[in-house]
Amino acid sequence: MIKEALQYIVGLGNLEVHYENGQSYSTQPLHLLKEPTTNPIEVRSLSGLVEYLTSEFDTESQLMVHVSSPTEVVAFSTLNLNKNRNEYIRATALLPSFSFDRFYDAEDFNIKLQSAFVKNEDRDIMLKVVGNIREENVKTVGDDGVSQAVQAKVGVATVATVQVPNPVILKPYRTFVEVDQPESDFIFRMQNGPRAALFEADGGAWKLQAMRNIKDYLNAALEQEIVEGKVIVIA
Repeated sequence: MIKEALQYIVGLGNLEVHYENGQSYSTQPLHLLKEPTTNPIEVRSLSGLVEYLTSEFDTESQLMVHVSSPTEVVAFSTLNLNKNRNEYIRATALLPSFSFDRFYDAEDFNIKLQSAFVKNEDRDIMLKVVGNIREENVKTVGDDGVSQAVQAKVGVATVATVQVPNPVILKPYRTFVEVDQPESDFIFRMQNGPRAALFEADGGAWKLQAMRNIKDYLNAALEQEIVEGKVIVIA
């Protein structure tokens, strides 16, 4: 087939082809003309991705939807002749800002807890502790190297030593808002100031759970397209 293709090209211009030791050589450089590929549409939600796929706006016999991370999903086609794919749409989660492993002052930490975390029991306990601190010093209590205590308001006019909860189970916004946010363990630490910080303590297991949640959401939202063989969802 290579010989036939080269012979056709020779007929179009001043190109000479030589055959030696079973291989083909040309007197001019040859460049591969690649098939064009698409630039993906960028959206910030799973619902936008689902709306695009169900609209069948761009006709394609079958698309694969890949949950590549807790914050990114991409839909692409099969390989073309050049072994490249057309990426049709990419969804990237829009998330509130929160830096783990960083100490915030009490006021900023209080605001972050309310704006970047789903309400649950441990979050509310932390809000009460951080929001009612009455002095700057943070004490270490016990002999386990973990427990801490602060002076906090515990009643209308009562101040007492309150133990800082640790570890805590929280649900920060770390994936698309359309799916359930994974719950995981965090180490809650405080410093004089007072300042507070959260440290992730689940080894990244939340990422796998988030990706499963996204896949479950897409399987339900694209059920008809999956049954018809138009869409395949992987994570």
